[in-house]
Amino acid sequence: MRDGMHNLVLAMGTPPGPGVNPFVQLIPIALVVAIFYFIIILPTKRRQKKLQEFHEALKVGDRIVTNGGIYGAVTKVNGNTVQLQIAEKVRIELAKNAIVGYQGQESLADSN
Repeated sequence: MRDGMHNLVLAMGTPPGPGVNPFVQLIPIALVVAIFYFIIILPTKRRQKKLQEFHEALKVGDRIVTNGGIYGAVTKVNGNTVQLQIAEKVRIELAKNAIVGYQGQESLADSN
């Protein structure tokens, strides 16, 4: 009796189909990757490009702020470094990467 009931229940189920296309199973993964790219990676690349262009455009006389909160005026621009005057007769040399923006403007490193 138990065997007959088991066969009846199996007969009532949906017949096995030909199977799901494996490419259809990759759609959710592709969507997650696309969302990740457009929400995280693309804006980060844009921000880095904007900051790189800012660093390349630095010139003598620009009033800038560093990521450490030091305000000053650029007095000399070398390859990857700049000389910054922070007070009368006080100059420091620092890497361009330490500069995050112009004085009085939002930091380029933090902008969306």
